[in-house]
Amino acid sequence: MTLPRTPSFRLDGKRALVTGASSGIGLASAMALAEAGAHVVLAARSLDKLEGVASEMRALNLSVDVLAMDVSDTAAVSATIASMPAFDVLVNSAGMAKNSSAIETTESNFDAVQGINVKGAYFLTVAVAKRLIELGQPGSLINISSQMGHVGGIDRAVYCASKHAVEGMTKAMAIEWGRLGIRVNTICPTFILTPLTQATFDQPDKLAWIEENIKLGRVGRVEDIMGAVVYLATEASALVTGSALMVDGGWTAG
Repeated sequence: MTLPRTPSFRLDGKRALVTGASSGIGLASAMALAEAGAHVVLAARSLDKLEGVASEMRALNLSVDVLAMDVSDTAAVSATIASMPAFDVLVNSAGMAKNSSAIETTESNFDAVQGINVKGAYFLTVAVAKRLIELGQPGSLINISSQMGHVGGIDRAVYCASKHAVEGMTKAMAIEWGRLGIRVNTICPTFILTPLTQATFDQPDKLAWIEENIKLGRVGRVEDIMGAVVYLATEASALVTGSALMVDGGWTAG
């Protein structure tokens, strides 16, 4: 009898690109991948912040480089990715929110959110996949979505629209590239305490709404995302594509 063995949760020899890597979920994702053995390229708009993060990671003997990147500049992003060695793993974590009631939404805020959360993520994912296809390599492409890609939320019509779009494009890309060995999935966090969400947690009514809906009874931490990132990036999830991994404390279950 041949006993099954657990697939590897390691990424030794793999290259990973993480956007939004200077803080929050992006930083946690970069740490998780680097700890699993990947060489990680940290990407964000602020090179100074990235250099600080990279310095601390290198002090832990982790393998990292930095890359200034504004995902909303799709032409520059595509040209940059085309000039680099292929990435085995992508974590699309750059994102933003402009929360207001739907009736108070401005066109400029709508365009800003969609430009990063949808358009930026879309064309970066395409650029990374294109390099893999050119070289005949498999890969794992991970979009940081949200529980709000599956439900609605107070003052979040624009954000929900962007994350529902990310869920749709992920499924379509997974179908298109599956036979090429390129997997595409999303991670869907609940409210995670980061600099981006601090303003929401500072509002008592919003905090009460959040705590009421998270069935595990606590808000999320960036560490809650790290295992999910490693799972989807590695051979441990070799048959997983076009899926949404909920890390939402049970929010959408209700």
